[in-house]
Amino acid sequence: MRRSNLLLLFILFFSIAFAETSVDDLMNKANDLYVKGQFEEAIKVYESLAQEGYEGTSLFYNLGNAYYRTGKIGYAILYYEKALKLSPDDEDVQHNLQLVKLNLKDKIEALPPFFLFRIWESVLSLLSSEGWTILSYILFLIILLTLGFYFFTKNIAQQRIAFYSFVISFVLFLTTVGLLIVKLNQESKLKYGIVLETSLTAKSSPDPQGKDAFIVHEGLKVRIEDKVDKWVKIRLEDGQVGWVENFSIGII
Repeated sequence: MRRSNLLLLFILFFSIAFAETSVDDLMNKANDLYVKGQFEEAIKVYESLAQEGYEGTSLFYNLGNAYYRTGKIGYAILYYEKALKLSPDDEDVQHNLQLVKLNLKDKIEALPPFFLFRIWESVLSLLSSEGWTILSYILFLIILLTLGFYFFTKNIAQQRIAFYSFVISFVLFLTTVGLLIVKLNQESKLKYGIVLETSLTAKSSPDPQGKDAFIVHEGLKVRIEDKVDKWVKIRLEDGQVGWVENFSIGII
């Protein structure tokens, strides 16, 4: 029994090691193709990794660069957005995304949000969900340390400092956990996509014979609100709503 378990562990270890090696080899192959200017070939290799379920800032960033080089603005923005979702503070991704957006045809004026909502969204966007999670763990550890210090120290002044530190840390911890819950709930409900078609006509209903609602172009970021069969309901920043076929939108 022990030998069989040991054998399974070895097989699992070498399988993981082989998989990681294969991913690294494919990434290096795609990077070499990109450097040589063979962007279409590089895209095929990068996409094969993405379709296998691999995610990473470097993978999505490189895909965005390769698509931009081939003139596919919609796909470039899609993968820059995917990279930014994983690493919101990555300056290279932010720079390239803003650079590509200069090529957008649509200039949608967003509806001005109520100032309190704007402040709230600014606070939420300070950190990603992973960032709020890490901060929550750090504050929880500080709570345990201050609580332990309070009970173990015999000095009244030090106990007072520990007590106030505990109260402040506890309040910050509750606030951070609350922000994390809101962030996770927001990410699970709010979905965004990128228009991949050069020109896309949104319909007033999920029907090819429906009335034309508006026209959008490649690279525009839209909010996805509903889905019916092969149709998705999108909302623009100015409040306009329409239906488009799902293949025309890349989900971030």
